[in-house]
Amino acid sequence: MRILGIDPGLARVGYGIVDFSQQQQTMLDCGIIRTESSLEDGMRMVEIASDLRKLIRIWKPELAAVEKFFFYRSSNTINVVQARGVVIMTLARFRVPLVEFPPNQIKLAVAGSGHAEKNEVLEAVMRELNLSKPPRPDDASDALAIALTAWFHKH
Repeated sequence: MRILGIDPGLARVGYGIVDFSQQQQTMLDCGIIRTESSLEDGMRMVEIASDLRKLIRIWKPELAAVEKFFFYRSSNTINVVQARGVVIMTLARFRVPLVEFPPNQIKLAVAGSGHAEKNEVLEAVMRELNLSKPPRPDDASDALAIALTAWFHKH
């Protein structure tokens, strides 16, 4: 099964694509969709949708996993929620099934504790995917953790 993990944001949307079989899991690609802060928000949303469409067409995921947004007070909270909506809409247009997980569930599934530190999650991602160096930037690593969570949740 091929799973696309997504860590939503406005400036950077992390993505990770992992192939899973009963014997192993293999990272196929990871990175970020970056939008320029000089663009108006609507154009940034267009860029996210366009780049995500390209990823879906290339990798043809069978499932997508997206981090659920948890509310906190921040000046960019609404923008992140809007970007997440664009991600969900784009996945729906391609009929990619979607599962969502809150951050503490991702940490628990991957690192064994819902309160794991970022470096503990990164180490677990590297171990599970047999990576010799950490995926960068952090948003990409987080997206891989989200994809792993979807796999663990299914099994």
